[in-house]
Amino acid sequence: MGNLLQLLRKEDSNNFKLPDNVFLDFENALPGPADQDLYEIVDKVLAKTVDILEGLRAYTGATDPIREAIKNNDCEKSQVTAWKAVCPLVNALNTYYQYSIELDKQVVELLTVLCSEPPMESLENHQALAKQFAHVLDFVLAFDDLKMTNPSIQNDFSFYRRMRNRVKAYSEAEEHEVSNEVANRMSMFYAYPTPMLKMLSNSVTSFVKKNQALPLENTTDIFSTMANLCRCMIEDPQIVARFQQKETTLFVLRVMVGAIILYDHVHPVGAFYRKSNIDIKSSIKLLKDQPPNTVETLLNALRFLLSIPTLSKWATYDIDQQLDH
Repeated sequence: MGNLLQLLRKEDSNNFKLPDNVFLDFENALPGPADQDLYEIVDKVLAKTVDILEGLRAYTGATDPIREAIKNNDCEKSQVTAWKAVCPLVNALNTYYQYSIELDKQVVELLTVLCSEPPMESLENHQALAKQFAHVLDFVLAFDDLKMTNPSIQNDFSFYRRMRNRVKAYSEAEEHEVSNEVANRMSMFYAYPTPMLKMLSNSVTSFVKKNQALPLENTTDIFSTMANLCRCMIEDPQIVARFQQKETTLFVLRVMVGAIILYDHVHPVGAFYRKSNIDIKSSIKLLKDQPPNTVETLLNALRFLLSIPTLSKWATYDIDQQLDH
């Protein structure tokens, strides 16, 4: 990556070309001595994502017992059955929520290092930590996609909160409960359609506010540079051919989308401004050019971002219409 610095000047971002020997090595990058400790700490935290995503994929909910409890509102047996069905599910949801807090701390630590230098130098000097941040983005998008497509999560937790005080009167399940304080925070977390992304966006925003001595561009340009690099890596067949794992292509695309979303959230004018440091049109075209049904969730993530004015400064931007021009 020796010539990365001359390639990624922000004024050239929309005409970004990547030679064969320059790429972010998401598969094999290893930390130098200065980054070793943080890399290993983050690695241990990221190791938990496998079980979390597997648990979320297997989450079937307590729809049937809850339906029976609502239908037979005066039947103690139905209420207790539903309660006992939903308690372990809420405990699992609490595990995921607590993990978001743990991940938030590591995001701040990663940003502290990655944003301590101008973005181009940072990605070159701390490529292994950039890889770890990429894995955070990958997990966040995967988690939120599973959450958004599983309405049982919100239904189970809503039933749990309604029943807490009532069930205490005739159940011995109190040891399975979470506290009122935690339940309130979980309610706010899961009420959001994309809770992990919300956590990540809040982490970045908080980091920027607490580190005002750092130029804002150090943070925003980390995201734009990662997004541009990811796009150009996938656009180059020679680089894709160097990937050792088939899954790496989709991983890089997810990182690109995650970086775009974070840039849009933090940058004063957003990612969809025509003079943005990210070539949005080329990025979306790249997604559209992928095999059918492989990246629809990523396009939907961008559509969702743009559908809510409070999430993006460019809520009127039409992804599909822009590609026709």
